[in-house]
Amino acid sequence: MGETSCAVPIGFEALLEHVGARGRFQILQLVFFYITSMISYTHFLLENFTAATPEHRCWVHVLDNHTVAHNHTATLSQQDLLRISIPLDSNLRPEKCRRFVQPQWQLLHLNKTLWNASEADTEPCVDGWVYDKSSFPSTIVMEWDLVCEHQSSKSIVQVVFMTGALLGSLIFGYLSDRFGRKTIFTWCLLQTAISDTCAAFAPTFFVYCSLRFLAGLSSMILLSNPLYLITEWTRPLLQAVIAMQTSYSAGQMLVGGLAYSFRSWVTLQLVSSIPLWVCCMFSRMAVESARWLIFSNQVEKGLEELRRVARINGKKNAGETLTIEFVKSSLQEEFDEAQKKTSIFQLLHAPRLRMRIYCLCFIRMALTVAFFGLILNLQHLGSNIFLFQILFGLITFISRFVAYLLLNYLGRRGSQILFMFLAGLSILVNTFLSQETQQTLRVILATLGIGAVNAGFSAFSVHGTELIPTVVRSTFGGMIAFFGQLGAVMAPLFMTLAVYSLHLPWILYGAFPILSAIAVFYLPETSNRLLPNTIQDVENDKKGSRKVTQEDTSIKVTQF
Repeated sequence: MGETSCAVPIGFEALLEHVGARGRFQILQLVFFYITSMISYTHFLLENFTAATPEHRCWVHVLDNHTVAHNHTATLSQQDLLRISIPLDSNLRPEKCRRFVQPQWQLLHLNKTLWNASEADTEPCVDGWVYDKSSFPSTIVMEWDLVCEHQSSKSIVQVVFMTGALLGSLIFGYLSDRFGRKTIFTWCLLQTAISDTCAAFAPTFFVYCSLRFLAGLSSMILLSNPLYLITEWTRPLLQAVIAMQTSYSAGQMLVGGLAYSFRSWVTLQLVSSIPLWVCCMFSRMAVESARWLIFSNQVEKGLEELRRVARINGKKNAGETLTIEFVKSSLQEEFDEAQKKTSIFQLLHAPRLRMRIYCLCFIRMALTVAFFGLILNLQHLGSNIFLFQILFGLITFISRFVAYLLLNYLGRRGSQILFMFLAGLSILVNTFLSQETQQTLRVILATLGIGAVNAGFSAFSVHGTELIPTVVRSTFGGMIAFFGQLGAVMAPLFMTLAVYSLHLPWILYGAFPILSAIAVFYLPETSNRLLPNTIQDVENDKKGSRKVTQEDTSIKVTQF
């Protein structure tokens, strides 16, 4: 028989320290979620390669029908046959979308240089296209001829995927708070694995888009729920979050390497999808958030997970002292508050929480707008998209560690403000530099901007997680992710304003992160403070009132 007493009222942070907040379990958890997040992130970037558009031209009878012999063309070279079959564009290169109705034999006679080729009748590529397969043996563009008058269909795939991610962040974010982080994460792993594996065998473009929509629907949860589980099980929080975010950079480098090794879109689709099946099987071994279980009125299950973690961390005695009475007495105030079931609209009536959510939504949207704006610019820096994807991942990887260092020294708010101003200014200055004479400086500023935006994302993830209470973290996290996806849609829409001014889209890309830096001033600093568990924790929060002290996390246990 034993007696347990506490020197002071304790919170969940003390329970976590009791079973181990940085032990063997946290290392295994981080390794597993790092691998799953790295693999999952590649699915956001697949269309960079599976939907790559190769050089192409119209199919022509005299040039491409190898089953029929023509005596009058047998002695002509491929270049000559191309010249008489395909007109030239303004850059004196073969047209991609039109061909001559009849072969123009007169073009072979050099003396007739005054002949105007534009006078000859042309027609669209009614018999299909011939593609340059030197870089990609097959892509979905080749598969379904998404070129010329159908070239807009290529962008539909990414729009569909992003739309799915936008809706999924709301739907599955809510379900994660209802049924658990681990349960919904496992379901989304399975859904993505099924959808993207089947997409490799899609018979039509419509079916392919539908499957990518289903994959997009579950994609955001594959990145957000692991972050929530890491956050709710691990201390120190900052190192764990930054380490997890480097998995996204690793995913960018991974997809570049996979695309270079597997050039066929079907093979690349399968190679990136099959590992998700393995991750799905191992996800059964993951541990549900005890914090979520306890504050969702599932105390016994929460105790089981706490004891399980204690055993893995080698603290068996600590696990034995955990009882329902002990947990409820330790968390009585937070536990009572968590039982109040309210709708998301009622939650937004809490003034402090409402201000936090508004600011976080705008900051996330602004960062995403700047991020995708810079991607559109950087893609014009070189033709080797495989190498560029790897370098891009390396830049973002390094920026995560820069964010980690500055978050320790400047705090959450100071770091975010610095990163956002730096990103915005680099884009704005880059906007007014000459593309011809200052190309090197433009590349440097674009690289600086990408690094600053990604560092801003890292600071935002840490700060945002520490601002939202546990009982609604996934729900509001899904809402914030929704605004992030909205920013992903806005970025290419801003490019349409280039018809009015070439500088206008880039001015907007630079202005958004600067404006969001102003919004950070309305958020409290959270460095070295306890995570809020309930809405009341947020509403009662005052400067310095939630700072972590030795007294807060100490447990006095006496056994007889």
